[in-house]
Amino acid sequence: MSPCQSCGACCATYRVSFPRFEVDDMPDGRVPGALVESCGANLVCMRGTGAAPARCVALRGIIGEPVSCAIYEFRPSACRDFAPLAAIGRGDEACNDARRRHGLPRLVPVQP
Repeated sequence: MSPCQSCGACCATYRVSFPRFEVDDMPDGRVPGALVESCGANLVCMRGTGAAPARCVALRGIIGEPVSCAIYEFRPSACRDFAPLAAIGRGDEACNDARRRHGLPRLVPVQP
């Protein structure tokens, strides 16, 4: 199991915003429109991440225990691009900050 599948802290820490064209009611969009809300002229965010405490509506499970994303195959670019090496145990500053906020240990820092 990757550290991401036993964490979920990023999904319950940050606003997940991304371009409107990624929503499934747009040509080539894939993110389910029922799970997003507007957060700007051309931006949307995942429901649950725009207010405190943040928790993405697609997150399944308890932070720090086995978790999953209900729309993993259709997740937005913000999620695809976040901490790209975390799945192999190498966190970056944002990943480790989210983990700290939820009382989880840091992952090995990414070396430049």
